[in-house]
Amino acid sequence: MFATSCSNDDNDGETIVPIQGKYNLSQTGTIIDGKEVLIDAPENASGCSRDYLDLRLSNAAVIGDYSGENCALVETTGTYVRSHNDLTLTVGSISSTSDIMNLTNKELKIKNKTTGVITVYTR
Repeated sequence: MFATSCSNDDNDGETIVPIQGKYNLSQTGTIIDGKEVLIDAPENASGCSRDYLDLRLSNAAVIGDYSGENCALVETTGTYVRSHNDLTLTVGSISSTSDIMNLTNKELKIKNKTTGVITVYTR
């Protein structure tokens, strides 16, 4: 018997896809009885573009929120730090850390370490 190692086994379960980019809010949910239960994000205002999270190379995080009859855009800027599979977002004095559950060229799925809420963003 011989054992072989693939190069992707050497990253301790971390993804090597860059996290920078603009992600549209898609779904939210949680784990119930061991299963993920996701719904379309109620934060997205009907008839408007989807809210978004823009993670920039400068470690700035821009949260875009469309709301109201005119779909007015409000952008809130903060910072983010990625450490292994943790993503910490800080806006003002409020900071939250999430586990990166999935990161691909098309999706960012995070789970808040405090609340257990899962948020799915798509590119």
